[in-house]
Parts: sequence; structure tokens; C-alpha cells
Amino acid sequence: MDRNLSFNLHVLTARLDRAADRILRAEHNISYSRFLALTLVGELGASTQRALAESLGVTEPSVSRMTAILATEGFLDVQPDPAGGHRRQLSLTDKGKQLVASVQQGLEERMAALVAHSGVPYAEYAEHTARLLSTFDRAERERTE
Repeated sequence: MDRNLSFNLHVLTARLDRAADRILRAEHNISYSRFLALTLVGELGASTQRALAESLGVTEPSVSRMTAILATEGFLDVQPDPAGGHRRQLSLTDKGKQLVASVQQGLEERMAALVAHSGVPYAEYAEHTARLLSTFDRAERERTE
């Protein structure tokens, strides 16, 4: 049995990220990192730039620049937080929702085809991946409590 799982997971993730970036730039004129930001805003609901920065693992200034571009392109609505301060509330525009839905479907179809081509049963791979993520999330919560 190969004992390089951590390295192989890293390589697989990096390759998938690069492939997604190439696809999205060519077909939708958007980077994968910007698409991830839109996806996270959609999943988090009316989020803040701080929450988005934490979810992406980047700095708040970086997210501020990214959200300004996404707002200019019509994908994101950025509003001052009603509670005041410097926080900004984020939500997807209709254009952003449409992009996220169509791109997610296209990427999922490509991932399913890749998994099928590898001979790995898709449903099992998806289940095991979800279990790993859930276990990781639980361990992270316990670590911070």
C-alpha cells in the first residue's frame, strides 16, 4: 500500500484547482478563485468579507479587492453592514447565482466523468470524500473549542 496519501491528496487537489481554473477562464472568463468566492457567498448566504476571507484562507484586503471586482462585473452585491463599522455584507446578484449554478453543474459533470474514467465508483468516492471532510470539520471545531 502506498503511504503517500497526504502528498497524493495535495497533488490531486492542486491539479484539480488548475484544471478548474483553465476551464473557467476559457469558458466563463472568470478565475477559479473568484468562482470559489461566489460559491462560498452563495452557500454562506448574506456573508461578510471577513467570513469570506476566513473561508478562502486569504486576507481581508485580498477579499476586499476581489469583491470589488466581482461587484463591478455584476456578480456580487456589496453593501455596508447595517450594524455599522467597516464590515460589508455580501450577496450574489441574479447574474452571480446563474453563473454559480451553471458552472457548478458543468464542473460536477466533468468531475463525474473523470472519476468514472478512473474506474472508481462515483457514489463511493463522493461518500468517502464527504466523510473525510466531515471528520476534518469536526476535528477543527474540537481543536478551537
